[in-house]
Amino acid sequence: MALPRIPRLVLLVAVVLVLVAAIGRFLYTQNIPLVDVASVRNGRLAQTVVVSGRVLAPAKVDVGATITARVQRVAVDDGARIAARALLIELERSELEASLAQALAAERAAQARIAQWREVGAPNAQELAVQAEANLRVAERDLARQEDLVRRKFVAEARVDEARRAVEVARSQVATARATAASNRPGGTERQLLDDQLAQARAARGAAEAKLDQTRILAPADGVVLDRAVEPGDIVQPAKRLMTIALDGATRLTALIDEKNLGLLGIGQKALAAADAFPGQRFEAVLEYLAPGIDAQRGTVEAKFAVPKPPPFLRSDMTVSIDIAVEDRERALVVPTAAVRDAASNAPWVLVLRDGHAVRQDVKLGARSASEAEVREGLDASNLVVTSNVAPGARVRVRSESAP
Repeated sequence: MALPRIPRLVLLVAVVLVLVAAIGRFLYTQNIPLVDVASVRNGRLAQTVVVSGRVLAPAKVDVGATITARVQRVAVDDGARIAARALLIELERSELEASLAQALAAERAAQARIAQWREVGAPNAQELAVQAEANLRVAERDLARQEDLVRRKFVAEARVDEARRAVEVARSQVATARATAASNRPGGTERQLLDDQLAQARAARGAAEAKLDQTRILAPADGVVLDRAVEPGDIVQPAKRLMTIALDGATRLTALIDEKNLGLLGIGQKALAAADAFPGQRFEAVLEYLAPGIDAQRGTVEAKFAVPKPPPFLRSDMTVSIDIAVEDRERALVVPTAAVRDAASNAPWVLVLRDGHAVRQDVKLGARSASEAEVREGLDASNLVVTSNVAPGARVRVRSESAP
């Protein structure tokens, strides 16, 4: 039995209705945003704090002159490795050498005066005292004789007066000679004066030698020349920097860390660092110092890291990236950090995919890394979280390439 033919008009109407329905569904779905989603996973999460820092030289020393002089020779160049007491800069010495020769001559003259005192001055002073005392005794005997002759009426009274004056003069000469002899004894004023002159001469010689030594500027310790700022012929003077040296010692890193991370940091935490110039060559570091105070203007705390095995390419002040391991969770419920909203606030939340809608869900976070965050409350492993930026409650479509 043949089926009845469908009227052409009815068939046309049916086709139009199907097309309208398809177009309507297409237009409806076009208004639903496509989103990326991610699964909540169970796994290990290592929380890190990543900061930028610099290689800290053990010590930087600015080398300068202590006298004003002309540079005669510069013995090292930028980048040179130097040993302790190695010659760095030599200044002109001719004037100071002449001053030293003059000081040495003055010292020899002072020593000669002491020798002359010992051989001539002191014995002569003692002899003069003996002679003065002998002269006094002669004068006293002559006075006694003249007085006896006067009593006998053999000579006039004037002869006694003359003898008395001679005795007084002799006594005065004795006093002078004794004082001179006393001053020339060891420990006397004359010898003390000579000793003082010798001490002054020796001090002048020492000062001249010290000045001459200052013409040779030496390295304070082993290290590397970072910067040379002087050339032969330059006139240098105190307080002028001539050279900068990085002294050898333990290599350390320094960084300024945001104070919000202070609660996560602790002395002894391990870190991995990489120089910006050699990003593929990471090396180990250990947090060894946290500044006791906070920089109020920057809101940062200074940290320093020991480098047990510094790579040979590290240079002073080189920029490095430091990845500090602050917590390691073996079994954690983890979501991408892109899925967490208001992560820095006290009320973080995520969007969970439920029945085609992005539903807001408050969560409590734990450890965090640069790409993932631990969720301690609010989710389980069966949830899918939305990583795209849509409004809470919005109807969404999952992008096919992001579907788990």
